[in-house]
Amino acid sequence: MAAQHNVVAKKKAGGMPTDQSASLLPQSLAAVKLSPTDVPLERTGSFDPYLLLTKLSAGKTTRAYPAGERIFSQGDAADAVFYVQNGKVKLTVVSKAGKEAVIAILPESSFFGEGCLAGQPLRMATASADQKSTIVRVEKSAMVALLHQEPLFAEQFLTYLLSRNIRMEADLVDQLFNSSEKRLARLLLLMANFGQESKPMPLIARVSQETLAEMIGTTRSRVSFFMNRFREMGFIEYNGDGVNVHSSLVSVVLHD
Repeated sequence: MAAQHNVVAKKKAGGMPTDQSASLLPQSLAAVKLSPTDVPLERTGSFDPYLLLTKLSAGKTTRAYPAGERIFSQGDAADAVFYVQNGKVKLTVVSKAGKEAVIAILPESSFFGEGCLAGQPLRMATASADQKSTIVRVEKSAMVALLHQEPLFAEQFLTYLLSRNIRMEADLVDQLFNSSEKRLARLLLLMANFGQESKPMPLIARVSQETLAEMIGTTRSRVSFFMNRFREMGFIEYNGDGVNVHSSLVSVVLHD
C-alpha cells in the first residue's frame, strides 16, 4: 500500500497535532418492520447505528465468527450489508495472478459490504474475522428500507461512507508519494485512532508484521526493520498485549 527510508532524529513531540488529514433509495419502498414497542429515534450527539439495527424484526441476522473464518468471499453475490458489533474484520483482495493484499482492518462499529446498495453485483473483496467477532448481517432490501424510513440513520450512514472515502483517498496519496517508512507510521497512528474523532487507543492488539506489510505494500523484513527503529527511538513499545503507540510517532509522518 518506495525507496526512501528516513526517520527523523528528533526528541519526542509533546502531543498530536490537530487532524489535517447518490441517492441509494428507490422512489417507493415498503415500510421497514420495527418492533411494536419501538419509538422514533431523536437526534442526539450519542447516536448509535446499532441501536436502530437491533429494532429490525426482519431481514437481519447476527452471528459470531471465530478468528480467521470468512464472512464472504471475493466473487460472492453482493446481497447484504454487514456491521461489526464487536471484534475486527479484515478485508483482502486477490489479483488474477494470485497475489493477495490486505486493504483494511475494520474495527468495532464499522459497516462493510455496502457496495451492494450502489448496484455492485459481486463482492470485490474477501471479508474474514481478524479476531473473534460478532457480525450483524442486514439484507439489502431491509437496509434500503431502513435508510428510507430513518433520516437520522441515513445521515449517519452517509457520513460514515464519506469519511471512509476520504480515508481511501488519503491512503492512495500515501501509497503514491510516501516511503514505506512513512506509510507504516501513518498506519500505526490510524490503527491507534490518533488524529480521529474517537478517543485514541494507543495499544494496538497483536497484528502480524506480514499483515502490516501487505497493508502498506512492502516486505515483512522492511516492516521489522522500521518497527525496531521506531521502538529504539521511543515511538512505540511492545508488551504482552500488542504495540503501544506514542503520539510522537507523527514526527515520522510529518518529516520531509
